[in-house]
Amino acid sequence: MTEIAVLGTGRMGTPIAHRLLAAGHPVTVWNRTAARAEPLRRAGARVAATPAEAVRGVHLAVTMLTDPAAVDTVLFGSDGAAAALPPGACLVEMSTIGPDAVRALARRLPDDVHLVDAPVGGSVDAAAAGRLRILAGGPAAAVERVGPVLAALGTVRHLGPTGAGAAAKLVLNTALLVGVAGVADALSVARAAGVGREAALDLLREGPLGAAVARATAVDADFPIALAGKDLGLVLGDLAGTAVPLVRAAQAALAAAPDPAADIATLTTPALLSTLEHL
Repeated sequence: MTEIAVLGTGRMGTPIAHRLLAAGHPVTVWNRTAARAEPLRRAGARVAATPAEAVRGVHLAVTMLTDPAAVDTVLFGSDGAAAALPPGACLVEMSTIGPDAVRALARRLPDDVHLVDAPVGGSVDAAAAGRLRILAGGPAAAVERVGPVLAALGTVRHLGPTGAGAAAKLVLNTALLVGVAGVADALSVARAAGVGREAALDLLREGPLGAAVARATAVDADFPIALAGKDLGLVLGDLAGTAVPLVRAAQAALAAAPDPAADIATLTTPALLSTLEHL
């Protein structure tokens, strides 16, 4: 089995590490808040004090972190992982940080360390069940090498060179967040027109927003509004002024939500719809 380091054991990193342990891989984990790694220690993972310690002697490392700044700190900050990775190691970057940040990261890694960008489609429920859609970018040989390990987490699709996976993740998140915001608008129209909420949801399930309705009514997913807003910010930054009015409207809806830690499904709740109708 492959010895693996997982850097970041938050919402997604924790179920990913559990899946890798369940597949029989020796796993070392690191998290900025050490207490959050304790359940993984009890499950059999080794807990490292620093990112550098976590990856020392390990030939496959996974990062699942909040944003580009967090990835930069964990890899290149004090006791960062990048310099401690052994020659020939592969870094699998699973955070949502955008293609520009991924390509900049690739330029900064040691020449003998390979990078696969592999952000995922799916939330914590999919991670726990091994049903993630893994969007891989990077050299074909590197993607093939990490494929058997990533198979424990879901299905892998190689989309092209470094940054291709990160770019595809922005496409997926754009569709997801615009779709959920569209459900919210449709429910506002339903309320104004006198159509009951459940009847409206049933009708929407049978139409082009069916998948968005499923996500908007999910109870076991966890995509905080703050992170969704961050992801749409990445989209708008990479587009550099392209006209995307629906993306901007979805971002405005996220910004108006009162609880940034709540799941994106709350955009469609009756209480929040009242707030959004006054934007």
